[in-house]
Amino acid sequence: MSELPVVVIGAGPQGLAVAAHLTDRGNDVIVVERGAGPAAAVSEWGHVRLFSGWPELTDTAARRLLEPTGWTAPPSGYPTGAEWVDQYLAPLAQALGERVRYSTTVTGVSRKGRDRLVDSGRNAQPFVVHTLDAGGEDGRISARAVVDASGTWSLPNPAGADGLPAVGEKRAASQISYRIPQEVSGYAGQHLVVIGSGHSAAHAALRLSELVRRRPDTTVTWLMRRRTTAHVAGGAADELPERAALGSRAQKVVASGLVGVVTGFRVAEFRHEEGALTIAAENREQVTGVSQVFALTGFRPDVSILSELRLSLDASLEAVAGIAAEIDPNIHSCGSVGATGARELIQPEEGFFIVGAKSYGRAPTFLALTGFEQARSVAAHLAGDEEAAESRQLVLPDTGVCGGSGDFDAGTGGSCCAAPVLQLGVARERLGAAHERIELSASHTDQPVSLTDSTLTGSHS
Repeated sequence: MSELPVVVIGAGPQGLAVAAHLTDRGNDVIVVERGAGPAAAVSEWGHVRLFSGWPELTDTAARRLLEPTGWTAPPSGYPTGAEWVDQYLAPLAQALGERVRYSTTVTGVSRKGRDRLVDSGRNAQPFVVHTLDAGGEDGRISARAVVDASGTWSLPNPAGADGLPAVGEKRAASQISYRIPQEVSGYAGQHLVVIGSGHSAAHAALRLSELVRRRPDTTVTWLMRRRTTAHVAGGAADELPERAALGSRAQKVVASGLVGVVTGFRVAEFRHEEGALTIAAENREQVTGVSQVFALTGFRPDVSILSELRLSLDASLEAVAGIAAEIDPNIHSCGSVGATGARELIQPEEGFFIVGAKSYGRAPTFLALTGFEQARSVAAHLAGDEEAAESRQLVLPDTGVCGGSGDFDAGTGGSCCAAPVLQLGVARERLGAAHERIELSASHTDQPVSLTDSTLTGSHS
């Protein structure tokens, strides 16, 4: 099978980095991308600024491939997604040339002539990557190895607190977005709701808070499952300055009353009432009169195309099993996540690897640097350079993001992140009449109530 190429699924940052490293080593590679151009997923959030600076957003092999073309690496600054594409990812894809195939969707990956059940001679058979082009034509690509770098962007988590769509969520689809809003002026004078407490939710809350400054008749309510705001976006505990600043700014707009926070709110139902949405929690708490919802509760991997391969994924995170213990937010509520390579990413299906955001499953701690190190190590392994594959050339910063289930039901902080900045009662006082829309069942009024490059760096096939 040595004459066959390596197939990479996804022409995002990590997929292109794998291709660059394999090309640098003289290995044949084909990159299959569902979008019409490179980094299609990144382009969808082109208006969002990254937390990592330019020196952390370009890969070593990619730079070696690009520099002979006259390209120079931007020396500093924090680009938007669009700038990342225009100034680095698109030139890299162009340098890779015909190795990248666009408008081609991967529909499945298998072993030639063998389904998932068959043991006999399995590893001696090439992979077969099943594809569908823009014209609806089926295709097949034989490969000696496959690297899935398709990311998680195409499968956002639902708003429902139990991991499944809330009652009425699908019916309310026209009023629920799972993306960070770009242009918000059209929402002036309306009641807007953000669901989630990670970096994407913080981005949305900040963007909408600017609308409230311009149009005070606009109301923004931020719903969080946890009973404390202590974990919001990391804040000052984060070692990435821009990401720390995001958390700090989010906490300030909450404290100012521009954005009202309702903690301990676990979405159970969406109902249409009098031309607007009512959002009901599991404890019967309600937020009413809602015009638009931004449900930013993270992402999960789509493994449906891998159904005929033998995989080892963590039962909780849906991450690659070999790295799960290092990235599990239930264990690592704060602190650093180590770099991972081919050894940790190995799968029972010999020659198959998952890299990038998809390798982290539902864990929110992924960084572009992590993916570049994975790309370098996996490419070295596939090229037969085990010494390089085993080396570790990266130390990651502390995330400062509190997560996991340890304090999920706690009413106070008790984590390493900043102290809670706003409780529900304070939010009501600061928002005044606007928060008459928040209605609590009488049986619950006396209860104590207390977002990265992470998922954004994934592309899709």
